[in-house]
Amino acid sequence: MDRRVTRSAARQAAQTSIPKIQTTDSGAPPTKRRRTNATVTELPHNLGAATIIQPLSKNPKRSASQKEASIKDESIDALSPTLPAVIPASGKGKKPKKSNYGLTPGVTPFPDWNRPTAEECEEVNRLLSSVHGEIVPPTTIPEPSLTVTGCGEVPSVLDALIRTLLSGATTGRNSALAFNGLVQKFGVLEEGIGKGSVNWDAVRRAPLKEVFEAIKSGGLADIKSKNLKAILDMVHEENQTRREKIIKDEDDPVIKCESEGRKQYDVACADQGFLSLNHLHSLDTEQAMKELMKYPGIGPKTAACVLLFCLQRPCFAVDTHIFRITKWLNWVPPDRATEITAFSHLEVRIPDHLKYSLHQLFIRHGKSCPRCRAITGESSAGWEAGCVIDHLVVRTGKRKGNTR
Repeated sequence: MDRRVTRSAARQAAQTSIPKIQTTDSGAPPTKRRRTNATVTELPHNLGAATIIQPLSKNPKRSASQKEASIKDESIDALSPTLPAVIPASGKGKKPKKSNYGLTPGVTPFPDWNRPTAEECEEVNRLLSSVHGEIVPPTTIPEPSLTVTGCGEVPSVLDALIRTLLSGATTGRNSALAFNGLVQKFGVLEEGIGKGSVNWDAVRRAPLKEVFEAIKSGGLADIKSKNLKAILDMVHEENQTRREKIIKDEDDPVIKCESEGRKQYDVACADQGFLSLNHLHSLDTEQAMKELMKYPGIGPKTAACVLLFCLQRPCFAVDTHIFRITKWLNWVPPDRATEITAFSHLEVRIPDHLKYSLHQLFIRHGKSCPRCRAITGESSAGWEAGCVIDHLVVRTGKRKGNTR
């Protein structure tokens, strides 16, 4: 059933300029750009402003290392109504993936590696908070932005999934451009269920070429447009199947346990053409992770971000910054861990109450610290400023220090 979608919000979004990339190096020669400390106060993956309850200190103490860390050569590789208690699930995807990426839910792949301890996690969280601010989860999920993508801190689970998909393997600015392209092309829902969300059903019904053109400014548009269309087709079919089961009162173990409000909501979504994954709120964390990863283009990191930022579950998503720094901290075996095995290990070892803050603090630190960025060395600009966790890390990997 088609819905009339007005596009005044889309036009308004088009008039809102995409945030410009800050440059703090106006005096540098055009061929040599110096990296300086960035002010990182947004959520990971270009989501927007983060919740900080402790402002940055004016003169944060960064411990310049008493003993310079040794540098070794080594490859380094973020709507639904009140729901019932968490229940098991048995839903089947249209084309579920065969691989679970080697995840080991609830079990570390490195049982002999007893780090990090809870005390170590608390200490690093305290140190990084002293520099980047104390981060707390929002009590309510903010309304979706029409110009900023990010790691999924929006009310709609499908919105969160697609925003996180678009933010993968690109810059925050590029992913924002891609999302804004969808807004301008397909409009947003201004009434009824899903108000404020992109009209994903219009995206689903559009030719692949139109979706490609809408997001091409964000990079990797060929594969992302195909995955996006495939996800929306799968969600549409699943929504219609759920609707039929609810109406026919079929003996489905999952739907049977859901509240009447949940069922009425899902039927209304299907009737109004609003694609929804909000029923994932009623699944336990492990099953929700599996459900998310069955979609094309969705791996452990994207699924974990949706769990953490949208479903508000304690889940420690691991990106390249987190992987790098946790290796330097010796929280995972430096010579054996991959991003996926690091996720499985840290998910077990890090206390639940620290997963939200540490996830964001590591990313901020990995982007802004002159010593902990990916490609820095002793000759890099700002190295002499030190690092608040310098005494805890041993930096490894090929280092390409910038020339002052």
